[in-house]
Amino acid sequence: MSMNEIYVTPMEKEDVTDVSLIEAAAYGNHHWSKDAFYSEIDNKVAKYYTAKDSGKNIVGYAGTWHIVDEAHITTIAVKPEERRKHIAECLIVKLLEDCYNEFIKYITLEVRVSNIPAIKLYEKYGFRSLGTRKGYYQDNNEDALIMWTENIFSDEYKELFIKNKAELESDIILK
Repeated sequence: MSMNEIYVTPMEKEDVTDVSLIEAAAYGNHHWSKDAFYSEIDNKVAKYYTAKDSGKNIVGYAGTWHIVDEAHITTIAVKPEERRKHIAECLIVKLLEDCYNEFIKYITLEVRVSNIPAIKLYEKYGFRSLGTRKGYYQDNNEDALIMWTENIFSDEYKELFIKNKAELESDIILK
């Protein structure tokens, strides 16, 4: 059995059409516009990536804002038919590597309280719930969990990250 290859690369303007199709499939009528992604690509505090399969098809994307020593994961999504293939995890690893490279200590995000697979993935990478935002999601007024990491430079967190990344790389080729 050959291993899946995932290429995580910076999002380019020519990726926005494919990314916006994934965004619409993932988030329905309340999704980001193409203009929002174009704006984020030019945003100096933002870092956006696409995940591509071995055929160079975009299968997922993610982005963060880096502000002082904190990062906020603004969005992450994977094509519905490509889920459960470690693609979101590859993107999270890249976002965390960026944080290490830029000395970002803490990472936060919001996630739907009903999105149990995503919550479990974030918990695997040391995110913990610190509360909720009531009615955060406009499409159905669902609450969001607010999740944060501890200081990613702590020995305990670095050990967790190294272990998880090694396990991921035993299942998938991350490029």
